[in-house]
Amino acid sequence: MKIFLIKDLKKVGKKGEIVNVSDGYGANFIIPQGYGKLLTDNVLGEYHAEVKKQKEEDAKRKSEAIEAAKKLDSITVVFSAKVGKSGSMIGSISPKAIVEAYKKQFDINLDKRKIIDHFQVNAFGTTNLRIELYKDVVATLHVKVVPIEENK
Repeated sequence: MKIFLIKDLKKVGKKGEIVNVSDGYGANFIIPQGYGKLLTDNVLGEYHAEVKKQKEEDAKRKSEAIEAAKKLDSITVVFSAKVGKSGSMIGSISPKAIVEAYKKQFDINLDKRKIIDHFQVNAFGTTNLRIELYKDVVATLHVKVVPIEENK
């Protein structure tokens, strides 16, 4: 039995897919529970419309991600940190703090889980971190850490 899935169903498929299941499973579970519809000509039309809509949304998201990547590549977020006795930085800057700084300074929303080089910045100077904005769209986050000048 061919079914057009309306909702994601574990171990069967995702929303918008056409799957082949046993007659009993389709008739007794998937269709009555609202997970899918029996594949007919009308439902097949819905499927093609869903696929077209999904491709358009993906293309739009990818182009937005490319624009965001260009913007991110041209800006640098700046942090200041205290200097230790040995001249090294005291503390470190977490990916969460970096994401919050981009939001605060440039009003750019990022997901810290998408940072590929997931480590804490613990040195003065500029550090570059890569972040995946969308499938195959990677941008570079420029993080500059400057020492705080303390008056003695």
